[in-house]
Amino acid sequence: MTHSVPASDVPEGSVTGAGRYAVGNNGTYFAVSRRCRHLGADLAGGSIARDGCLVCPRHGATYDVTTGRMVRGPQGAFAKVPGLGAGFKALTKLLPLARGTVTEKGSTLQID
Repeated sequence: MTHSVPASDVPEGSVTGAGRYAVGNNGTYFAVSRRCRHLGADLAGGSIARDGCLVCPRHGATYDVTTGRMVRGPQGAFAKVPGLGAGFKALTKLLPLARGTVTEKGSTLQID
């Protein structure tokens, strides 16, 4: 199923939702599945780190948007649980976030 969003809704440094995808712009448009692997937070409410990774709005887990893999586990109180960060990183090597293909069509971004 194809989803779309106006390109104006995704200025550089932002993330928004389009159907099942979190669509962002870290200098390049990207689309990844919307649910964090940790506790299912909506990644469309996330932010973009300086390195271009997507940061979960709930507990700060960070994802490489080119691979879908978690590169930093949950932060805050969850970071203190032994093995939690490593366990979730390992999980995303096997089950990374799904990635969509973003195509610019005029002033609209189409995600497949």
